[in-house]
Parts: sequence; C-alpha cells; structure tokens
Amino acid sequence: MSTRPILDVADELGVAREHVIVCGRDKAKIDPSALADGRAAGAGRLILVSAINPTPGGEGKTTMSIGLAMGMRRLGKKVALCLREPSLGPVFGVKGGGTGGGRASLHPADDINLHFTGDIHAITSANNLLSAMIDNALHFGGTFGDAGRLDARRITWARALDMNDRALRNVVVGLGERTDGVPRQERFDITAASEVMAILALAKDQADLEARLARVVVGATESSRPVTAEDLGASSAMAALLRDAIYPNLVQTNEGGPALVHAGPFANIAHGCSSILATRLASHFSDYVITEAGFGFDLGGEKFLDIKCRALGAWPRMLVLVATLRALKFHGGVPAKETAKPAPAALEAGLEHLEHHVSSARARGLPVVVVLNRFPTDTDEEIASVQRALDRSGVRAVACDAFARGGEGALDLARAVAEEVERTDASPPAPRFTYELDDPLPTKIEKVAKAFYGADGVVLTNKAQKDIERIGARGASLPVCMAKTQLSLTDDPERQGRPKGFTVTVREARLAAGAGFVVALTGDLMTMPGLPKEPAAKNVRVDAGGRIRGLMQGD
Repeated sequence: MSTRPILDVADELGVAREHVIVCGRDKAKIDPSALADGRAAGAGRLILVSAINPTPGGEGKTTMSIGLAMGMRRLGKKVALCLREPSLGPVFGVKGGGTGGGRASLHPADDINLHFTGDIHAITSANNLLSAMIDNALHFGGTFGDAGRLDARRITWARALDMNDRALRNVVVGLGERTDGVPRQERFDITAASEVMAILALAKDQADLEARLARVVVGATESSRPVTAEDLGASSAMAALLRDAIYPNLVQTNEGGPALVHAGPFANIAHGCSSILATRLASHFSDYVITEAGFGFDLGGEKFLDIKCRALGAWPRMLVLVATLRALKFHGGVPAKETAKPAPAALEAGLEHLEHHVSSARARGLPVVVVLNRFPTDTDEEIASVQRALDRSGVRAVACDAFARGGEGALDLARAVAEEVERTDASPPAPRFTYELDDPLPTKIEKVAKAFYGADGVVLTNKAQKDIERIGARGASLPVCMAKTQLSLTDDPERQGRPKGFTVTVREARLAAGAGFVVALTGDLMTMPGLPKEPAAKNVRVDAGGRIRGLMQGD
C-alpha cells in the first residue's frame, strides 16, 4: 500500500488547496467552486464501467474499476475515479463492503464503508424531516388554499433508513393518544432508494439542489391537488441539511490515485450512478474519468445513459464490461457452488448472456472492451476460449488480475482501454438515447425493456395504469427509472442466462418530480431490502488494535 496525505492526492488531481476541505487524515470534500478554476484543462474522456447481470460469486465491478484506474495511472495517464458511496444495508447484509477488494481497493476502506463523511446520514435526515413535516401538517389540519387539507390516505412520501429492515416495509404510524399524530399506513425505503439520494446525485449545484427538493411531490389534498415539499415549507431546511453533503468526497486508491466517492443510489431501485458534481469535477481536472454504474448494464448502464447523461450533458467514450468465468458458467446453467470447476459447454452457453449486453452497448454507439476478472481457479485455456469467441464478434477481451496484483495486474486492461478510448478522440460517440422525452411513459418503458432486456413487450397492471394517469403531465416529459431485479434480464430473478419470449410486468409507477424521473416498479422488487439468513454483520468486529474487521468478504 502506498497511500499519501489527502492534500497530496488533491494536488495530483489539480485542485487548488483553497477548494479542499480536509475531513480527518485521509479524506476530504471538494468545494464545487473548483469548477471555475480556469487553469484546469482535463480532456475528460468518460469511461463507463458496467457488468453482466450479477451472480452469487460476484463479478467485482468496483474492484475492476479501481484496478483500471490504478493501471492507467501506472501508464502515466492523468486519471480520476468516480464511484458511489456504499450503503450500510449491503455492507451488513449480503454484499459486504463496497470499496473494491484485495490490492484493488480504496483507502480509508473502513470509513468509506461505514459513516464516511456523513452524507448518507444527512440524506436520511433530510428525507425524514420532510416526513415529520407531512405528519405535522396532518396533525394540525393545515390547508393549501382552495385545495383544502392534505389527505392522509394519499401520502406517497416514505420515511428512510440506511439499513436493510424488512419489518419496516409496511408500518402504521401515529398510534396512541390524540397528541401522538394522525394514524396512517406508512412505509420505509432504504436511504439509497430515497428520492433525496437521487436528487443529491443529479443536482448541478446548491441552487439546483434546493429547486429539485422544492418540486418533490409528497401526496395530494382532499381535492386531489398535488402537495410538494415547497408547499410544506420544508425544502429550504432540507437543503440546509444537505449543504455539506453536496460537496464530493475525495479519497484515494491503495496506490495513491485520486478517487471521488459521492452519492449512492442503488441501480435496481434507483438510478445507480455517482453524482453529477463528482463526474464534472473529475472531467474538469483529468484526461480520463472512470465511473461505475450499478449492477448490470441492463440496469445501471441504461440509467447512466438515459438519466444521468441527459442531466450531465455528456456521453461516455466507451464501455468496459466486467465478467468472470464463474458468472458465465452460472448464466450457462451451472449451479453456483460448481462454477469454479471447468465447464466448457456452460461457458459457451453463458457467452450468449454476455453478448446480449455487448449488443445493447453497440446499439448505443459505444465501443466495448470486456474485462475478465481473474480468479485463482481460472485456467488459461478457459480464458483463451472466451477471448477467441469474443474476438470473432469483434470484441476485445482482456483478463485482469488487479485483485491479487493491484495496478500491475491491470496493465493489459489499461492499455486496451486507453487505445480504444483514444481512438475516439477524432470522432467521439454521440448520444443515442433509448427513447425521446416526449414519448408516452408506457412507450419509454417498452423501449427500455426491448432494447436492454430483450423483452417482447411490457404489461401494465391496473394499478400501474392508474398511477400513470395520476402522474399525468407532471411526469410526461421525464425519463423513466426502471426498478427491476438485478439478477436477471427479465423481471423474474430465477431466470438467468439469455431468456427469450418474455414480457416485463410493471406493477406500480411513482413520480420522483424532484429527481426528475418516473420510477416503474416491476416484479416483486422491494424498495426496502431485508437481511439474508446469515447477515454479513455477523462477521464485523473490532480487533484488539481498534481496527474494524469483517467489512469485506473473506476478511
């Protein structure tokens, strides 16, 4: 490990020290006013890292993103990494920490995986301040002009908690005495699914943040008029809680390279990308910006292109698509516990799943490099067979051993990516969105399902149809944010591989007017996850030296 004082990392990035707010020894916040620094002249080549659909063995998308950044830095490239902040839910649930693995990790990993700089706590507080003001308006019977009182039966806003807790999916609040509030049914979302999280990730600056918060729709009056956070007088106080949280966080790889880790929306129930401000800062100061979109390319990748890129006003130069031999075998029909063993037929069958994602990316005009995250049990013969198969399709596949060897193990990947992205300098890919903003909402949903999932079509339940009618003009020109299982191209988590002949069922639609999109919920996906039978929290402990252990898998 060769970590450095955080001010030295900021110096490498090129941020003047007056824009660096140090938070302890090894992390800092960057004042977005640094974007006005006319001395910066970064080429800002944007590189998107995504993956095939997740499998039980894990694909290591964050590890590969970090490894790629370290490898390119070793090649002498000026590179910045943009990642999301981990949520405590997955950290203590199934996944464990979200700071990479092995020698391709972020520092300080413990801080980043736990409370970090307090951004997620601030988001939770802002979300729940709004909830408290909703219940206060109900308690005192506040009216909204001629529209009348807020209707307790039409509240759409949820409380938030940054922890997996299935018992909070459906609750009743306001029980007890008359002074204890108005009884009503309520729900909790995990903070990563909160609209406030999405707003923070998509806001361009403090003014935009407050304007977005003001537009949040929390419910309706008895006469069906929508009620917003601004109507409740809550948006300015919410913005005050988020004053520091909007500043991107600067940390480093364990080889000392700059990494901006900011915002953490999930990609299966939200838009799954780090903040626009972090990406803008990285692009302003660096020649290469490596950023990750959550889960598979069908989820985080699509939302990165259709939601974040619209707001950012930029388009990636290329896609780095992460896969493992184990994952390909799993998508080829091998049980998860058997995927470390050679299985040539299953490996070949699993390639159809990988090639679907490659095809989706090429349809968006993006060059693709496939990275095979190498495991100790992988054989040279198996890797070569995948490389040959992809080469026949005109796709370059590179094995990467960054987990075991850090930046040195990612040099081949770094060279391949640098060559591919620099080839686009003369003619960068132009935006190719999946749908037009003036398309009807059902059409947007159907275009995403066909283009990224390979579905034959979409079915809207009666509730979803009524939700879309209720949303009406407020959501007519907004992008759609698909909430779908990450485990399959379909809305059924049990269907791996490359399913065909299926439709996607949308059971509910929710307006996120502040974030600027409409959420379409499919299948049985929940916005408040539950802990698994054996939570990762059982392995977390503090050792005799005061170091936290067990946050990462295998620790």
